[in-house]
Amino acid sequence: MTAHTEGHTMETVDGLPSTANQGTRLTTSVVIPVKDDAELLARCLSALHAQDQPADEIIVVDNGSSDSSASVALAWGARVLTCLDPGIPAAASTGYDAALGELILRLDADCEPDAQWITAIVSAFDDDEHLGAITGPARFTDGPAALRTPLSRLYLGAYMTLLSVTLGHLPLFGSNLAFRREAWQAVRSDVHRGDPDIHDDLDLAFHLGENHRIARLPHTTMGMSMRPLTAGQFGRRVHRGVRSVLVHWPRDFPPLRWGRLIVRRRLFSTAGRSAR
Repeated sequence: MTAHTEGHTMETVDGLPSTANQGTRLTTSVVIPVKDDAELLARCLSALHAQDQPADEIIVVDNGSSDSSASVALAWGARVLTCLDPGIPAAASTGYDAALGELILRLDADCEPDAQWITAIVSAFDDDEHLGAITGPARFTDGPAALRTPLSRLYLGAYMTLLSVTLGHLPLFGSNLAFRREAWQAVRSDVHRGDPDIHDDLDLAFHLGENHRIARLPHTTMGMSMRPLTAGQFGRRVHRGVRSVLVHWPRDFPPLRWGRLIVRRRLFSTAGRSAR
């Protein structure tokens, strides 16, 4: 069955695949936005199928590809949605809206997750019922071998450090993140899904971080392409990063945001002590 809504077309399903709802395990939906990335998408989907704990559903959102990305996704058994609006924010949001799992996991088509990726994420949420979102590191899988480790640490270290100060908490990294579906439903109307020139993961961090705790995912890494550092890409990403911050000002100008978060955390802490 196919549904049409808000510039999107999607194949709908009546429920999660038969692997869902086994015991009390949290169900999972993996969302992958893609545009013209068929070869790397096949590698990503292969790695997802090799997980020691499989996803309950894999959603690939085709954002207007001219290559065989959609066909590759279907061949690997993914649920394929088509987003007609340009940009990763629109494509990712389309996938999140359609996800049926209790946890929504996000990575990019050029990613290659460790075999324990889903297990580690589910365990983290199982262990902490107050955890709203989680994000983890990545390693480069291509480019000069000698530069992969130092450049990935520099790139992600700078991202995490700078934006942790800007946000007042951890940012989310789009190639390796997960959040509760109920947390997404609380912010889905607030994210800038119609702006193709922002980083959807940073935008999501602004909104989820207001009322949901974001933690670091330990003990697992995500393989990804070094493309963010190639000619033309890095400057474009910096530009989008700056725009992603500025669209939230003046409300989220750092001192104002920090003060608001401090008050909310104190209120939450006081409420927790009173409940005990």
